[in-house]
Amino acid sequence: MGKKILIVEDEFNIVELLRYNLTKNGFDVKYVLDGLDIINIVTEFKPELILLDLMLTGKDGFEICSELSNNEDTKKIPIIIVSSKSREFDKVLALNLGADDYICKPFSINEIVARIKAVFRRMEKLNFNETNLSCDFKFGDILLDLKKREIYKKGRKLDMTFKEFELLVMLIRSNGHVLTREYILDNIWGYNYIGETRTVDVHVRNLRKKIEDDDKNPVFIETVRGIGYKFNLEYNENF
Repeated sequence: MGKKILIVEDEFNIVELLRYNLTKNGFDVKYVLDGLDIINIVTEFKPELILLDLMLTGKDGFEICSELSNNEDTKKIPIIIVSSKSREFDKVLALNLGADDYICKPFSINEIVARIKAVFRRMEKLNFNETNLSCDFKFGDILLDLKKREIYKKGRKLDMTFKEFELLVMLIRSNGHVLTREYILDNIWGYNYIGETRTVDVHVRNLRKKIEDDDKNPVFIETVRGIGYKFNLEYNENF
């Protein structure tokens, strides 16, 4: 059986389009028309990725995204938003709430499939790399446990989405080199978003809020104006 994907979408014609094409591509697909009981549904089905609409009845996608991202049992499941909301405000809000990707309707089914496969490739590659690396990275008062995919600040475990964790690991491994936003998009998301480098900025901002003492004056993740970001090796005890 293929990897499990849960579709949360209230337009049945879109559900059928997604389900048919994802099944044809070898995925095990389940759908729900609302997210009123989302935690129990996810706990029972155990999806490896969720496609989530925003405009749902009863409980909207923003609330569902937040609920999943803040639940200990579901927060590591990648979430791709598929929505007709195309404003930057909505994209940024969804990413801030824990979404890993955002696709606007109307969409290309080939793009949907490509982005899903890219997420799974990145997950498999990251898991393989972590299996073959030492367990810990330490910088400042932060401890990063690669094998457990956990991060601690002053001994307190931090909530971290899949993409936030992956981004932090990439920055640490860059050995102080500057990574462009385009490079990060291509290697973390596994798909070249043209004009969507804002995604990287949102995830970096969220990371800083979690690991920096003062996210407005960061010392770990530095901005290189007009280019991208780099990790400050001065604070990395592993180098």
